[in-house]
Amino acid sequence: MTDSTRPLPSAFVEATRDIPFYRDAAAANSFPIITKATLAESFPESFRTPQVDAALASGAAQYVWSTGTNHARMPLIRPPLFLLKTYYAVWRDHPEIGDTFAAGVPRISVTTRLATDHVARVSESRGGAPADLARRWLDDRTVYVNQELDPALWTVAAADRMLDEIDTVRAEKGDGRYHLDCSSYHAAHLLLAAGDRFPAPVSAIHGYEFTPRNVRRFLTERLGCPVVELFGSTELGYLYYGDTHGRYHPHLVDMEVELEPIPGSRGIHSLVVSSIRNPYMPLLRYNTGDCVHTTDGSADPHRIARFCGREKELLVTDTAITSQAELDDVIAGISPRVFVYQLSVDGSTAQLSYTTFDGAALDRESEDELSSAATQLTGTTVAAVHRKHIPIGKSGKYAWLVR
Repeated sequence: MTDSTRPLPSAFVEATRDIPFYRDAAAANSFPIITKATLAESFPESFRTPQVDAALASGAAQYVWSTGTNHARMPLIRPPLFLLKTYYAVWRDHPEIGDTFAAGVPRISVTTRLATDHVARVSESRGGAPADLARRWLDDRTVYVNQELDPALWTVAAADRMLDEIDTVRAEKGDGRYHLDCSSYHAAHLLLAAGDRFPAPVSAIHGYEFTPRNVRRFLTERLGCPVVELFGSTELGYLYYGDTHGRYHPHLVDMEVELEPIPGSRGIHSLVVSSIRNPYMPLLRYNTGDCVHTTDGSADPHRIARFCGREKELLVTDTAITSQAELDDVIAGISPRVFVYQLSVDGSTAQLSYTTFDGAALDRESEDELSSAATQLTGTTVAAVHRKHIPIGKSGKYAWLVR
């Protein structure tokens, strides 16, 4: 990551001129790249202004934490329902699924227990127990249904409860229709558990973690509706949306993006974002910690082809720097049956554990091919091993890499 500073357009300078954290950089219009750690050193005092204090007092702004599901938690000041409102804006304007937003169908979220628990906490004023469906509505349109940590271990009763709740909500609020919001893994697990019982949505968005090609293919084939991806974060909102062909399109309202090459990689770039979308805590030249590939390997942000994982989760060996997306390409190219996978590295060797959608191991030839291809990609001697179950992390996300 470069240490150089650079100027930003006048709108970004004016939005940050009076914020202590940015005062000197704005005066010179010379901004360095910042990180979560940089922000945390002086937060919240470095973002306190009379306008921010007034907003906090009136409820127009609030202190929150980023979820920290795949990275360190980060303290924030932002408007209430900031992330949800940017989600709705992208859904509303999406050329392929905007009609389902306009139709007013309910949004039913099948994602981590951490997210469901958060909604139950902030909805305490509704009354009832945290497990009650009434406590799991985020607003009048969005409800969360998963209450278990590991979707691979859902009981029949847990799956039946979620399916019954989906049926209830879509009947009462959607005239039988609903929009599925999901972690791709959680949705895939529920589809496997439900079989023919799974009620078909009219549109679906996944956007909470890297989605393997096999999992996206499975969702697209099984759901029978437009399935698109959103990319964003708690602190920034949503920045890009996918279409049904897997292409990405910018939704950079009040934002600017730049890419920083990662030396020694196969065209991997760090994603750096400047955003004044949140007026109470603008983030200028903020290293998101996310990595991207471009169509031509250049640092042109207009050529982003895919989001390929987190920078802290790159596997670095003597001969290669490997992202999750690159390993995923290898796996998907060898077998569409692989579902969850995890690479456990110990020195110069690694074990690639995998599960399949049907529960059965790959044949020996495919397993050997997977071991060989992963070895060649990573520069580590890899052995592929079938597992019946790969535990999910305590955050409700799978770790693709264990060191």
